[in-house]
Amino acid sequence: MITPNMHYADLKDSYLFYNIAQKTKAYLEENPDKRLLRLGIGDVSLPLCSAVIKELHSAVDDQATKEHFHGYMPECGAPFLREAIAGYYKKRGVTVSSDEVFVSSGASDELGDILDLFDKSSSCLVIEPAYPAYVDANIIAGRKIVHLASGKEDGFLPEPGENAKADILYICSPNNPTGAVFSRDQLQAWVNFANENGSVILFDAAYEAFIEDETLPHSIFELDGAKNCSIEICSLSKTAGFTGTRLGYTIISKALVRNGMCLNDMWVRNRTTKTNGVSYIIQKGGAAVFTDEGQRQIHENIQVYKNNAKVLMHALDKLGIWYCGGKNAPYIWLKCPKDMGSWEFFDFLLKEIQVVGTPGEGFGKCGEGYFRFSTFGSPEDTKESAERIVKLLG
Repeated sequence: MITPNMHYADLKDSYLFYNIAQKTKAYLEENPDKRLLRLGIGDVSLPLCSAVIKELHSAVDDQATKEHFHGYMPECGAPFLREAIAGYYKKRGVTVSSDEVFVSSGASDELGDILDLFDKSSSCLVIEPAYPAYVDANIIAGRKIVHLASGKEDGFLPEPGENAKADILYICSPNNPTGAVFSRDQLQAWVNFANENGSVILFDAAYEAFIEDETLPHSIFELDGAKNCSIEICSLSKTAGFTGTRLGYTIISKALVRNGMCLNDMWVRNRTTKTNGVSYIIQKGGAAVFTDEGQRQIHENIQVYKNNAKVLMHALDKLGIWYCGGKNAPYIWLKCPKDMGSWEFFDFLLKEIQVVGTPGEGFGKCGEGYFRFSTFGSPEDTKESAERIVKLLG
């Protein structure tokens, strides 16, 4: 009889968003006249920008003619998109060659797939609170997981140390769920730590476009020595609204070598073995994001979400509630008032003012007593939510 991967039995139930859905469903069944304001979901609410839509339509038309039809795409990404992404980094002062750029179907997929590069005996470090998939992907692989707690005392930006040693280091900045962003010096400390210990950093840069403080690094490759120890994974989901069209990219420098193995070469071999690439149509739309007009348009949309953050931050400031995030990230992470627990505060907001957020406990044990608001909703709903929160807690 075949033996399944028994590590799946070690996974905890994905109760966070299931519980949120069940609680909101039950509430609406009991209160059908109420309208919920949702600040929990991390999905975007604005459509793709016109520059992207134009290229998507053009690419569809290409598929209708023999002269311009595209079948299988290069597994590692179309040259036009790889070059556009390398050009985007160059504008930020980071030199990346196009063959160090790998086009993917999104950061979530890539964060799981990239683990193929590492032996199952490798340990991994997860800074918590954390995106739950970091932990689950490594449980499935049967790896040892080191949980490094962060908190209000360190601004949810812990320093490396003896208790942080592992082969694979997950760093997300700007962070989901806390919205905290590592400074240049703080991130340099992690790069130095990785190089000293032979570790590899998996740098999740899905929210880099939300950084407005230009003293903060957008890419880990802005730091000295990062190319020797880091893999950067990015997404167009939150940057450009590609949550429904799925597109992202991964940067692996040719300088990243472990035990005589070049991880860039390994990833080429992996992708040419396991994928048939991302569709031509989606890649054409993605390339439009990196044009001057595309950048202008996506940042107009991002500004809408950042204005939502300002509305929520103003409300929390008025109430004297501690929080981080918001300014350089699309998430606001707050301390639950009156020493409430995460789920207690969730129930309180749902029943009293019909506002739905995300309990911090779902992102790890040290998230208990905290709460996440997303800024991806409509300005109207965000404004009304802020007014309700101030009235309730003021």
